[in-house]
Amino acid sequence: MPHRRLIFLFAILATSAHAQWLNYPTPGTPRTRDGKPNLAAPAPRDAKGKPDLSGVWMHEPTSLAEMKRLFGEHVGDVNVPGMEVETVSKYAVNILLGFQPEEVQMRPAAAEIYRRRVSGSDSRGTCLPIGVPLAGLLSEPFKIVQSSRLIAVLYEDSHRQIYTDGRALPAEIAQPSWLGYSVGHWEGDTLLIETAGFNDRTWLDVLGHPHSEALRIAERYHRRDFGHMDAEMTFDDPQMYTKPFTIKVTFLLQPDSDIFEYFCDENEKDNGHLVQK
Repeated sequence: MPHRRLIFLFAILATSAHAQWLNYPTPGTPRTRDGKPNLAAPAPRDAKGKPDLSGVWMHEPTSLAEMKRLFGEHVGDVNVPGMEVETVSKYAVNILLGFQPEEVQMRPAAAEIYRRRVSGSDSRGTCLPIGVPLAGLLSEPFKIVQSSRLIAVLYEDSHRQIYTDGRALPAEIAQPSWLGYSVGHWEGDTLLIETAGFNDRTWLDVLGHPHSEALRIAERYHRRDFGHMDAEMTFDDPQMYTKPFTIKVTFLLQPDSDIFEYFCDENEKDNGHLVQK
């Protein structure tokens, strides 16, 4: 895919640079003698003794050198302010990165949707929710707020609710949604999340890999210390892909910071300049 096309897609999906409360240290953060957050300290725990995943998180970015190796030497020549290519995950660009054809393939219907998106005849130029997993793999951090019965994941333009009160996923989902319906439970110190009930309107990555309403995502989150959280995400969509596939991502705590609000329609000027092919 030409690097200019990749830059164009980044521009469409670009939101705001993350913000913070200036000079306000997060209460409860362990610190070294010089006052800096101690990201190697043990993970905090909630009242039930489970790891507390609360905090502001950002995926571990892929270096510019690695992005050039993966997507071409010119991928970083032009950057979208606040969404430089080295601030996104490689899986945000291509979620099937590293998989061989014998491991997972798009079915014909998915391949046709993908072809249209890559060619630009089906561009994402509207202020619609980004969806998962892409919302957590771009240039903006997200916030997790954990309680005993519910975990909320706050993105700058949307949010997820993950119920940990023992309920199961709905047997039938009459109204598919942008971010799906999620339930979670603990296995030791690992949080397992099951999500279903997606509509088919979000993209799995910037390139435009599609999914259907049959998509189910299984996620495993393990906070190994105060500043690092390992995630494993498995995508199962038999209508679009020949096999389930799994990616692994590390998230880094953003101490003494916060997320910012984002409204796509505010000062939006892109759609008037987009040309439909």
